[in-house]
Parts: sequence; structure tokens; C-alpha cells
Amino acid sequence: MRIVVLAGGIGGARFLRGLKRAAPDAEITVVGNTGDDIFLFGLKVCPDLDTVMYTLGGGIDEERGWGRADETFHVKEELAAYEVGPAWFGLGDRDFATHIVRTQMMNAGYPLSAVTEALCHRWNPGVRLIPMTDDRVETHVVITDEQGRRAIHFQEWWVRLRASVPAEAITPIGAEDAKPAPGVLEAIADADAVLLPPSNPVVSVGTILAVPGIREAVAARTVVGVSPIIGGAPVRGMADACLAAIGVETSARAVAEHYGPELLDGWLVDETDAAVAAEGIAGIAVRARPLLMTDVDAAADIARAALDLAGELR
Repeated sequence: MRIVVLAGGIGGARFLRGLKRAAPDAEITVVGNTGDDIFLFGLKVCPDLDTVMYTLGGGIDEERGWGRADETFHVKEELAAYEVGPAWFGLGDRDFATHIVRTQMMNAGYPLSAVTEALCHRWNPGVRLIPMTDDRVETHVVITDEQGRRAIHFQEWWVRLRASVPAEAITPIGAEDAKPAPGVLEAIADADAVLLPPSNPVVSVGTILAVPGIREAVAARTVVGVSPIIGGAPVRGMADACLAAIGVETSARAVAEHYGPELLDGWLVDETDAAVAAEGIAGIAVRARPLLMTDVDAAADIARAALDLAGELR
């Protein structure tokens, strides 16, 4: 079975770990979000790609869900001593090595997709991980604070401000001119199912779909999504702040309707939101089941349910 997953960071990575257990013989291609990417200290940092790579390769900090296990922060402390910022973004010593290798390879002329493949040789994630594009895309957020109305990088809004200042607009700069990375459209065209994990629908899955050609390719396949909203609240993170910025209610129903029946064939909601399944959503098959990924077994059950629904709809 050939499966394509459009993945952001922590939620996508943990879902993928369950998917590998649920479908051990499947050929899984992960199209990773790169809209969160940022240049720090002259280095290219790809948070979502690295979270998937570390999680599936056994190197993730399980408690935080991001960064390396057994991490130290001596370089960060030294940079702070030199008063070199930003101090709010926590790059660890082990993590720095990944960003150094990536930046060196890209400076040598290798595209991000080739660099990602090379990095995965070390981690052996058990899936094919492809960035959504080799082109530079960065998500910016428009806010109004004591400095006036301005645009800042998504990471500053998310990490430094913790989304505490309302976003007036969220824009993936460069997305409309980007091209899908080599292999992305081909993998989608060959997929038996495309799965949308419980990743942020605005700045993770939404950014991937903003790259021209990807939404159309995905819409032509059997697509099943897993709601990142349970009982009117995000499972993790601040997806509600992102949804508010685009005028979408924080609910399992509203997110499905945001994707729309043109894209989604099936939608999994938590048992807390069973009323959504009972009432139905026009053009989308909705099923209710437990969606909390408390461990790998729970994530595998969710992935299995998504595959079962995809098979039913296909």
C-alpha cells in the first residue's frame, strides 16, 4: 500500500510513528512543511522536517516533543553571554550539528530535498521524507503591539510571544511562487490514500497545500484527515490562535469544513465530538473514535482507523 502523509511537527510525527506500526509493509511518503523554516546564526533550521526525522529515528526528546534527547545548551549559553540573539529560540548542541550540515550542503548547491534525504541516511526514519518545496517559503504573521502594526516571522510569534498577540494575518511568503519538490506530485499521484494527521490546519497542512499543484493533486486522491481539535480545543499547541486569524471556529466541524469536501473524503473526530459524526458534514464521511495519542499503540489505532476509512471510501 502506498500512503502519503502531509505532516507538520509534533502531531504529524507522532501520528507517523503510529502509522508505521499500523501499516508496517506500506510505502509511506511524508511531505513535510517547510513554512516554519528560519535562518538563525547563519544556519538553515527546518523544525518540522527535523521533528519528523528525530521522532521516527529515535532521537527526539519525548517530553518536549521537539529537539534532541539528552540535549545540552552550552552553545546557546555562550551566544547569550556574547549578547547575540535571538535568545528565545532554543537550539541545543546536538541539534546545531544537523543545521550546520544542512547549511553546508545547501551552500554547496544541494537542494533541500537532497539534503533531507542525506540527513535521513543517518536517522533511518523508515519513511521517505520530502520537503514540500526546495524553494524558500517562510510564514510571517501580522500583529499590532506597542511597536505598531508589523509583520514578524512565525517562529517569533509562536515561540517568543506564544501567540499571545492576536494574529491579523498569517501568510506563507513565497508559497505562491514555489514549486513542489521533486517526487512530491508523483508520490501523491501514486498514493492509495493521502492522510492529514492532527497537524496545525493553518500553518502546517495549510502551508503545504498553498504550494501550487499540491492541493489539486491531493484532491484527486482518497483523502482522510484526523481532527487536531478535540472538544473545542487544540490537542496541542495554539492552533486556535491560528484558526482565529483566518476566521475559522476552533471545532472539529469547522476545521473539516475549512478543508472542504473538495479536498476531504473522510474525517475522524474524537468521541467527545461524536455529535459531529451523528449530524454529518455534507460531502465528508465522519467517524468518531478516541483521538488522543497517549502512546504509540494509541497512535497506531488512530492511524489504522484512518486507513480503514480510506479503504471504505476508496
